[in-house]
Amino acid sequence: MLKPDYPVRTPRLALRPFTADDLDALYEFHRLAEVTRYLYHEPRSRAEVSVLLEGKMTASALASDGKALCLAAELAATGQFVGDCTLFWLSRAHQQGEIGFIFHPAFQGRGLATEAAAALLRLGFEGLGLHRIIGRCDGRNHASAKVMEHNGMRREAHLVENEFVKGEWTDELIYAILRREWNGSGRPG
Repeated sequence: MLKPDYPVRTPRLALRPFTADDLDALYEFHRLAEVTRYLYHEPRSRAEVSVLLEGKMTASALASDGKALCLAAELAATGQFVGDCTLFWLSRAHQQGEIGFIFHPAFQGRGLATEAAAALLRLGFEGLGLHRIIGRCDGRNHASAKVMEHNGMRREAHLVENEFVKGEWTDELIYAILRREWNGSGRPG
């Protein structure tokens, strides 16, 4: 079971459970084609984001595997909503997890996703006691790959044209880090 003490803090972010008040901010970037370019879905309507948010609001603790912990990322200094972060508990038996993150384009390129990913790794390793955490991204998504690399995750696979997404064959990159390789600093151990 993992129910973090909120907010989860990084040097510049506060990660917290989603609330109904997050609808406008979440819609602000989930509606953008540039944000969903490398994701499985198209830009979302306000109604679709509202349904998505309902699920995220119920995902503030991890009680069993097969579930996700969904956290809103906001700037610690101002409280401005900037990102959508997820820790998936893939398997209790194999102590496996996965991280995911989506940030508003206005806040990309500043290292905020790297900070959020480090916090997700810490929650997985220290909070859940996971052995291994992965991250996946479209092979063209160099920014997401860099976030994982900056957190000490190694590229374990480059699957060539393994999925047909949005009318084209796409590559997938798979990154991973083991608990013994992670030192909590966002750098390889």
